[in-house]
Amino acid sequence: MHLLSVEHITKSYGEKLLFQDVTFGVEDGDKIGIIGVNGTGKSTFLNVIAGIDQPDSGNVSVGGRVVVRMLSQDPVFAPGETALEHVLGGDSPQLRAVQGYAAAMEAIGLNSGSEKLQQELIAANARMDELDAWGLENEAKTALSKLGILDHGAKVDTLSGGQRKRVAMAAALLLPSDVLILDEPTNHIDNESVAWLEGMLQKRRGALLMITHDRYFLDRVSNRVIELDRGQAHFYQANYSRFLELKLEREEREAASESKRQNLLRSELAWIRKGAKARTTKQKARIDRFEALKDAGPKGADGKLELSVASSRLGKKIVEAEEVGKSYGARRLFGGFSYIAVPEDRVGIVGRNGSGKSTLLRILAGRIQPDEGTVELGTTVKLGWFSQEREEMDETLRVIEYIRESAEQVKTADGTTISAGQMLERFLFPPAMQWSPISKLSGGEKRRLQLLRVLMNAPNVLFLDEPTNDLDIATLNVLEDYLDDFPGVVFIVSHDRYFLDRTVDKIIAFEDGAITHHTGNFTEYQEFLDKQAALGKTAAGSGQTASSKAASAANDIAGADQQAGLTQDRTAGRERAQKMSYKDQKDYEAIDGWIAGAEEELARVAQSMEAASSDSARLQELAAEQQRLEEKLEGLMERWTELNLLAEEIAAQKKG
Repeated sequence: MHLLSVEHITKSYGEKLLFQDVTFGVEDGDKIGIIGVNGTGKSTFLNVIAGIDQPDSGNVSVGGRVVVRMLSQDPVFAPGETALEHVLGGDSPQLRAVQGYAAAMEAIGLNSGSEKLQQELIAANARMDELDAWGLENEAKTALSKLGILDHGAKVDTLSGGQRKRVAMAAALLLPSDVLILDEPTNHIDNESVAWLEGMLQKRRGALLMITHDRYFLDRVSNRVIELDRGQAHFYQANYSRFLELKLEREEREAASESKRQNLLRSELAWIRKGAKARTTKQKARIDRFEALKDAGPKGADGKLELSVASSRLGKKIVEAEEVGKSYGARRLFGGFSYIAVPEDRVGIVGRNGSGKSTLLRILAGRIQPDEGTVELGTTVKLGWFSQEREEMDETLRVIEYIRESAEQVKTADGTTISAGQMLERFLFPPAMQWSPISKLSGGEKRRLQLLRVLMNAPNVLFLDEPTNDLDIATLNVLEDYLDDFPGVVFIVSHDRYFLDRTVDKIIAFEDGAITHHTGNFTEYQEFLDKQAALGKTAAGSGQTASSKAASAANDIAGADQQAGLTQDRTAGRERAQKMSYKDQKDYEAIDGWIAGAEEELARVAQSMEAASSDSARLQELAAEQQRLEEKLEGLMERWTELNLLAEEIAAQKKG
């Protein structure tokens, strides 16, 4: 079903062209990710589609009964309303029924003897039945809780900016709409909330348009990508992984086309330069073609940043924390935390919102003092701090003046020295833009400028508190490359799973009031948690042993329900190693076939995943199926090893 059409829209901001002559349609089921370098106009693009901004030319046509809703980065709330009231304060018939029922209940509580009020309550009750709205309040509370808002009665104007954004997101998800528009929905929410939001959006009917820097989220939710690049829109019928492949193919085609253009231009230039006398007789059409070839050149490099700032020398003592604890009033955030940083440490700090991650980072950086324990920094430590909270900037300053306040020039990793202006160019601030006031920059461009200022100081220990908020994917890619070669120590608080996987090799995790240490990146840490949860379920359930899990896997593959008691404990098998039991013998004869069957199933799933590369929901299902089959295959291999060891012991006993 066709929901809306975008026809030839163009938008400029002052002298800057954001996008030009963009045309596309949105169908039911489309999940479209909007990507591009900060400052390319992504948020403006969504505002135009939502009808909040008007294009300079072109138009957006929405179907007659199509409802479009947008969650902006700065949502508006009514004074004094609670989180639950805001989520239930929409204008859909179901929400109006809930509001009417709540009002009737409140009124009859004040005057229970009024027959009129009783009739109004009966009518409100019937309306709730008619619209099947009884579960709506529970859905609203669930959405708020999943997004980290546990106090549903909290006044919105007392909440932090991130919490208000999550309240607005819960409302956007609950209110019915045909087209939902989200601007950076994963900012300010923790990993558990991101995973829940992924599932909600995958199952959601209608269409979705969103801006996000979270590459795992984009990969799993989107099935179309629109890239804004230097005023042009490029369209891809793919999720993020496939988009990267298709973009590379497009750039290769454009490079080949540009090479041909340059060759032809050189030929035409040689012709145009032939003697002054010939100039008056040259064909006008050929001269026009020469001018057209010149004008057809590329518009300039896109989002490829370069970071090569050198860092200061770092001594043996870096950051040492011993038995650190912190409380706020009666609430104890954490205690007993100890850590000694070593050269080239890459540490990710993860946990639920409000658990104390940013507080720990500030304590390690010496920005606040612990209530218990000590933190010592080495004498050679030169800190770089990049916070999720936008630091105050004098927006009357010009871009280059802001950077020169930090350093006029900087030494690069290869020993050369470059100026502040040259570094700004590497950060996609061309010379003309460097003399613009900071007030004219977009939010993402300001964040990029702040990051450059931090790195211009050549730190050797970096503390990054939610660095991915408001940075575009191009900047994140380069920051990740920079951290690959950074010789110092990095501590990162982040909910961006891709960024953590790409940059850290140790995890400090806040888990139910305790702080734990893990070796590996975020995915490896998550796999550890999943295994622990699986073991816990097994222990709490039937008390299955590891070998009985293998039996369950074999039963699933072979389809033999009658073999429920297929495997037995390995130790018991060795104690009675004189001969195999009937069940062991049957398993021994069939195990190779079961393993082959599991491998064939895995191969089939892998082919299906390749074919479904543009269907994020189907990919999610297939990934879960793949994980299940891999676990079953692992169980079968364990059983195969057990049976072969048993067979070898029996053979050895017979020889003896």
